[in-house]
Amino acid sequence: MSSETKTHRASVLLSRKFRRIVVKIGSGVLADAEAGLRVPHIRALAGQVARAWEERGIAFVVVTSGAVAAGRKKMGMAEKPRTMTLKQAAAAVGQTSLMYAYERAFERRGRKVGQLLLTHEDFESRERYNNARNTVEALLSRGIVPIINENDTVATEEIRLGDNDHLAALVTQMIGADLLILLTDNEGVFTRDPHRFADAQRIPVIGTIDEELLRVASTLRTQAMGTGGMASKLLAARVVSESGTPVVIGSGLVRRSIDDILAGKEVGTLVLPTDRGRRSSRKMWIAYARHPHGTIVVDDGAVRVLRDGGKSLLPAGVVSVQGRFRRGDAVSISDLNGQEFARGITAWSSKQVERGRGKKSHEVRSLLGEGTPMEVVHRDDLMIINPHKSPEGRKGADP
Repeated sequence: MSSETKTHRASVLLSRKFRRIVVKIGSGVLADAEAGLRVPHIRALAGQVARAWEERGIAFVVVTSGAVAAGRKKMGMAEKPRTMTLKQAAAAVGQTSLMYAYERAFERRGRKVGQLLLTHEDFESRERYNNARNTVEALLSRGIVPIINENDTVATEEIRLGDNDHLAALVTQMIGADLLILLTDNEGVFTRDPHRFADAQRIPVIGTIDEELLRVASTLRTQAMGTGGMASKLLAARVVSESGTPVVIGSGLVRRSIDDILAGKEVGTLVLPTDRGRRSSRKMWIAYARHPHGTIVVDDGAVRVLRDGGKSLLPAGVVSVQGRFRRGDAVSISDLNGQEFARGITAWSSKQVERGRGKKSHEVRSLLGEGTPMEVVHRDDLMIINPHKSPEGRKGADP
């Protein structure tokens, strides 16, 4: 690592006044297939969180994995549960042990904890999303550490968040955190798999998470106990960094991991925030917390005005529609090559889009009725999520 890179790392971390931090702790840190929960690691992490809260005034939210892994030990399961029923049973058994370990660890440091178990439905519904956020706010205002996990005991494939890296990204956006720390059983992002290649080098700073980096990350082995790999961590980091928040991916097996990160030391991999600035909580909710119910394919002209002009999506630019959705559903918006570049809340149903695509405003009124909005997706309900070049090669910006 060059001295310039070291300085840049330190300046990004030390120049910021951190008010809130989300720490996601992976199963590879928290549990072992044979020994079960690694209580000493939980105590060390609790000590660092409590110390930073007390000495620096930084409030923390912990997103935790480990319930299924802890349950496996208690149920005598030698391998990962392969069915949803067994996984839910292991989570139900393990969650009590996991929370008890957190409660004891933080009580030793004078902090209380509060448990939140969430599914994607809690983020899909704006009302439930706000309720979850208000609960976290109430806990933080009283100095209580929120411990958040996906509710694996009831989650089905349709309502699963996917992995806790994604959950951590959504929580970071939900509470407006200033930093996301993803703690895993690796020391950061590497050029190659460090478990197999001696010449693998840690990447200290990442400016842009592109498809090539994601491809490399998909080959990196991490968290044998968990569900998320290094690629899932980079995908979560990309979401958060694009909202203007830095991310650090580092080892949770080091006793002073959080202390070292906050001190700006040369640990882990720092993903720099983009220069596009912070975007509204509602826009980030539209883009990343809701499942798209279908896809609207648009022509190059529509790509240009949406990405570069900050305009609404009108029916004239629509080429085709895929899937079935109702007014108010989240939809994906893609170009003619099938590349998704935006998401939004549609003001039209899929049937209306199919009937009105390619039509001018006056044609829409006569075809679909006077009460039909002129915009298929209004610009206030639309979020650019893929900052690639537009058809004419210009760099886009979020409306």
